[in-house]
Amino acid sequence: MNSSILKYIPENSRDYLNDILSENKISLLVKKERRTKHGDFRVLKNGECQITINSNLNSYRFLITLIHEIAHYKVYKIYDKKIKPHGQEWKQIFKYMMLPLLNPKIFPSDLLSYISNYIKNPKASTDTDFNLSSVLRSYDLNKEKKYIFEINNGSRFKIYNGRAFILEEKLRKRYKCKEIASGRTYLFNPNAEIELV
Repeated sequence: MNSSILKYIPENSRDYLNDILSENKISLLVKKERRTKHGDFRVLKNGECQITINSNLNSYRFLITLIHEIAHYKVYKIYDKKIKPHGQEWKQIFKYMMLPLLNPKIFPSDLLSYISNYIKNPKASTDTDFNLSSVLRSYDLNKEKKYIFEINNGSRFKIYNGRAFILEEKLRKRYKCKEIASGRTYLFNPNAEIELV
């Protein structure tokens, strides 16, 4: 395993990841924060497989994201590009790879039940599981971020790209917001990062 990656993952997960990465030929890069994703997997033009992970993730989110992307690599090696990116094949491999990590020596006890529940039917992002995302967020170093579920109806806010909105109402799972410039309505997940204006 690339020794620079060790500082990003929980100590008791390092041997497991070292075994996985030593038996698979994957280029692994740690990138600056990208707001739209925690990590990605892709096949480069030269045929090399590359995984990138954001450097700003806490060690638990980093580990989950790394396993998520390695699962994409394994699915690609088995099925090439003939299946859905987060289809049943990916879900099975991700779940199989996560099971050995469900251990209180790796994840804190408050995270374990949420991770166990999440891997029963994993989605394209941990952010779609509000409860898991909230507990993972409690381990972030930057505690100054604000999220849409924390603000009141009528609040004005902007998102990472500068677009401004007004929070209209909470629906069943998402938040209905009106973009100030266009008047168009958008739905936000509860854990969308925002900045009040």
